[in-house]
Amino acid sequence: MRYKCLVFDHDDTVVNSTATIHHPCFEEYLRLYFPGKSCSLEDYFLKNFSPGFLPMCKQEFGMSDAQLEEEGLFWRNYVKNHIPAAYPGIREIMWRHKQQGGLLCVVSHSYEDNIRRDYAANDLPAPDAVYGWEQPPERRKPHTWPLEEIMRRYGLRPGELLMIDDLKPGYDMAAACGVDFTGVGWANDIPQIERFMRENCNSYCKTVEELAAFLAAADAERS
Repeated sequence: MRYKCLVFDHDDTVVNSTATIHHPCFEEYLRLYFPGKSCSLEDYFLKNFSPGFLPMCKQEFGMSDAQLEEEGLFWRNYVKNHIPAAYPGIREIMWRHKQQGGLLCVVSHSYEDNIRRDYAANDLPAPDAVYGWEQPPERRKPHTWPLEEIMRRYGLRPGELLMIDDLKPGYDMAAACGVDFTGVGWANDIPQIERFMRENCNSYCKTVEELAAFLAAADAERS
């Protein structure tokens, strides 16, 4: 294999969750606690791309730290009762990699227990390691700790990992670690996001089929 370890983001990379779960949840929270405020799905994608969810909440909606805690609890309770579907083709990519002896890790802004639940519900192979929102802020992407910890834990070099993510925090983390990054764009069709990814990432895949072809080509080149 070209990459011994595939490191997946979760939301909108493996599962279709922003449009079906996270954005409706945020809109419901705003309706209840910030009457008159709203955030379109496109803006939600853009602001999560940059500057990120927490800066968006503070800058766009004026949320205090206490309100951010409340929003986090609201989201946590909402997600408990909503399981997103994996994108068609992701299962086959992951099982192929595992059957070849590869490692499968997750670095995400969702919680580890929800991620593992989603993997089980979608018949995806259990991840070897998950680094999610339960980590302290300095250990969440875009900080480099998750990738550094994966490399330390499994004795890997940066060139043996591939980070697969749909948003800029994952790119920033991978770039800072010297890890190859594949941007993916099957969750939305927002030109600003796609333009950045195409211009800056090592590779970009608009469909799951393109990702499967990219990985197969990388393995063939390695062999």
